[in-house]
Amino acid sequence: MEKNLVNIIKEAGIVGAGGAGFPTHVKIDTNCDYVIVNAAECEPLVRVDQQLMEYKSEEILKALNMVVRHTGAKKGIVGIKAKYKGALHELRKIIKKYPKISIHELGNFYPAGDEQVLVYEILGKIVPEGGIPLGVGTVVLNSETLLNIYHAAEKNLPVTEKYVTVGGEVKNPITLKVPIGVKIKELIGIAGGSQIEDFVVVEGGPMMGNVVEDMDTPITKTTKALIVLERNHPVVVSIEKSLHMTIQQAKTACMHCNLCSEVCPRRLIGHSLEPHKLIRIASYGSTLDKTTPITTAFLCCDCRLCEYACIMDLQPWKVNIALKKKLSEKGIGYVDKKSNLTANEFRNFQRYPLGKLIMQLGIDKYDVKAPLVDKKYEFPSVELLLKQHIGVPTASIVSVGDRVTKGQLIAKVPEGKLGANLYSSIDGVVKLADENKIVIFRV
Repeated sequence: MEKNLVNIIKEAGIVGAGGAGFPTHVKIDTNCDYVIVNAAECEPLVRVDQQLMEYKSEEILKALNMVVRHTGAKKGIVGIKAKYKGALHELRKIIKKYPKISIHELGNFYPAGDEQVLVYEILGKIVPEGGIPLGVGTVVLNSETLLNIYHAAEKNLPVTEKYVTVGGEVKNPITLKVPIGVKIKELIGIAGGSQIEDFVVVEGGPMMGNVVEDMDTPITKTTKALIVLERNHPVVVSIEKSLHMTIQQAKTACMHCNLCSEVCPRRLIGHSLEPHKLIRIASYGSTLDKTTPITTAFLCCDCRLCEYACIMDLQPWKVNIALKKKLSEKGIGYVDKKSNLTANEFRNFQRYPLGKLIMQLGIDKYDVKAPLVDKKYEFPSVELLLKQHIGVPTASIVSVGDRVTKGQLIAKVPEGKLGANLYSSIDGVVKLADENKIVIFRV
């Protein structure tokens, strides 16, 4: 089975379920020394991976073992926080079946789930600047991605469903398995509805998520969480602050200390990223340092932690995003890409405690369980976006009026292009099929 694992994954339309959605068949089509399961789930209020590791541990370890064998890896390692006691209990019961698989317990800090931080925590290896874990012989896969690999390899099932945590200002915080393409408002309804009238949804978590205003927005292959918050909640205000305001505040209020750099997770593993120097560009148009080029902004992982270390509530991360965009538009990238780096000697004392961060975010009252309900829900329709991943959009192969069944291929990746196939997530009739989406109504 493993001999064809790349093709199985490609056909099933599997992409990274916990990040930007990089097509998984490309990721595992390699040889490596280690395969790491990213089950850290450090984003506050998100409960998907920790529960999948508890209730689907057998399936995930089977898939991990497949990938380890396929890549020729010496070892597969589950990176999971020590506080996820239920998951650890289940993993320890079955881990002996897999001699090449072990568990690495992580501390409760943010961002433990950043893949480069995770690699350093587990292996003590530093991914070169501007590189990926494969640069140190490692492949990192999310736990839900591995569950999808199991379903594809063992049951011939493509990706049609997604696990999503619904939390915040809802009556019953919950983690659901739902068809890809259902509306955000439908999931909020299952969670008992919003407790407040004037609300918005943060999709993806309070630290790295984005604000969604349209409750008809569909769930995609990468949706991980929906956090309902008041429109004026500090998390929402932070995300929605304009770049102009961010730069103006940086220009007038930055004390030019280095607290943001002190907690930067990429700097702490040895990368040449110093947010306190980059934010000087807002005031002086320069980093004021001949050894710190503006292009080091590309090393920022957008974790946003720098904002919560700043005593003036400034947003170096947003300045970095703007710099990366502007430089990319001019065809400029980061070329230094240093390797043989050394982590900060005080790193273990500077990792940011998740409990402290939750209090700073003002979300401590929402930090509750969101139990996994693994049941089938009926939805009247789905809206399947043709662009749900890194790469090119898929191309529709169905027409309006076509009857489709759950698991039927409805859009394919253009030949020779990077992308992921798309399958119908319900039985129904195609009501719309254009260059952006396919809408299916249940019959």
